[in-house]
Amino acid sequence: MRSAAVQVLKLILPLLVLACAGPQRGDPAAPLAANRAEAAVAATRSVAVTFPAFGDSNPHTWDGRAPTAYAVHGIDVSRWQGAIDWLAVRAGGVGFAYIKATEGGDHADPLFSDNWQGAARAGLPRGAYHFYYFCRPAEEQARWFIRNVPRDPAALPPVLDLEWNHRSPTCTHRPDPATVRAEAGRFLDILTAHYGQRPVVYTTVDFYRDTGIGALRGTEFWLRSVAGHPSTVYPGQRWTFWQYTGTGRVPGIRGPVDINVFAGSVGDWTRWRR
Repeated sequence: MRSAAVQVLKLILPLLVLACAGPQRGDPAAPLAANRAEAAVAATRSVAVTFPAFGDSNPHTWDGRAPTAYAVHGIDVSRWQGAIDWLAVRAGGVGFAYIKATEGGDHADPLFSDNWQGAARAGLPRGAYHFYYFCRPAEEQARWFIRNVPRDPAALPPVLDLEWNHRSPTCTHRPDPATVRAEAGRFLDILTAHYGQRPVVYTTVDFYRDTGIGALRGTEFWLRSVAGHPSTVYPGQRWTFWQYTGTGRVPGIRGPVDINVFAGSVGDWTRWRR
């Protein structure tokens, strides 16, 4: 018996050492990838609250179809929201979350990991977004995003955030429309090949007007419009998400937050996520 026990110990000791060692250096995505099971659970859950009504510190009086007429609402967040109570966020009516991961080619949001894991633990479908920097090549920015965001089939499609950054202290460059569209297309192609999902493009009224970004083929759009329905502000443009406020109030978040709606019904949402 003792001899057999010694042999067993010899076999399992190396495994115990590896288990205690945790994720290895050089694999920065390992802690995030550990939550894939949680994200998979989130992917199977239906929207907890439909047609929610959130507060707003600067509400708009809507003409025509208002955001409250849409069933599925979600938020987009970054480090500026601080620590988030994700369980309260989900219970308060939020149906999905997009989380800032990266910007340019060398900046990572310091709260991305916390938010990514917290949303998964709360059972909230989540995706990651990249803020584009017009002074770095598309390939460099795409690789930076890939380095920081785990490949998770349960996640929502990635998002490319395209807007003019008026406050940038280091990059005020505004490429011509053809260059913008070509670079955006390159970024989208690289992420599509890596994640197996075509990213959604988020944009603003002035960027859309200045660059003709709506001409990108095979692309879904997330449109910002805080003072009018997208059908009026972006005539003729199909959209998947509409960001209708930047001053929303959501349980679990202390300050203002962007709130968005999904274009379709709960059934459409379920199908779109597949």
